[in-house]
Amino acid sequence: MHKGVSCTTSSSSLSPSSPVWRSGSSSPLSAGSGKSTFLRCINLLEQPDGGRILVKGEDVGYTVKRDRLHQLPPRELARRRARIGMVFQQFNLFTHMTVLENITEGPVGVLGHKRSAANRRAAELLDLVGLAGREKAYPEQLSGGQQQRVAIARALAMDPALVLFDEPTSALDPELVGEVLSTMRTLADGGLTMVVVTHEISFAREAADRVIFIDGGVIVEQGPPEDVLDHPQHARTREFLAR
Repeated sequence: MHKGVSCTTSSSSLSPSSPVWRSGSSSPLSAGSGKSTFLRCINLLEQPDGGRILVKGEDVGYTVKRDRLHQLPPRELARRRARIGMVFQQFNLFTHMTVLENITEGPVGVLGHKRSAANRRAAELLDLVGLAGREKAYPEQLSGGQQQRVAIARALAMDPALVLFDEPTSALDPELVGEVLSTMRTLADGGLTMVVVTHEISFAREAADRVIFIDGGVIVEQGPPEDVLDHPQHARTREFLAR
């Protein structure tokens, strides 16, 4: 898979070049190179060289007419991309906005929700991620772990079909990692479909339905966590896990 990706949320057989996620599944990409590019291709932050990306049966960046792919107009592309949330390594919160404003900016400005409804939903999500009552705080007043949990709430506020996590704990102090992973476990248990780039092997083992090992831009091995992490079939996977 050299940037070319084929991905859908419906259930079917799997092949190394065509990862498939069921709705409500969690799939950490546990190591190797090319994994962040993989995520960026899923939501078209980076253009794949080939293949198709489908979420809920819809091509993310194209429409099919007479058996040919045609690029979507910008407005429709934005609509489809809005269904894919993303949580970044460095939180990427707007520093001049409060927690509440960070969470409601997308639903109000992009989805056209009423601000009162967006505010209520933001309060619910802050409670879900363990930050109830912090609506008026600014990012600089929060720890790294708290900022990342706000970023998760912001992604969820768009009611996405899929959320991508790009090493969400890599920028955190070790003592703050647990609170973010705990939030993500709660989301996984609640049926959120997630694709997670992580080196947290224990988290992948506990929370994932499927683990994918990527090295050099190629999917080397994939399967249930007990297969990939406990009984890897490929030498490169065994080498990584032995570190």
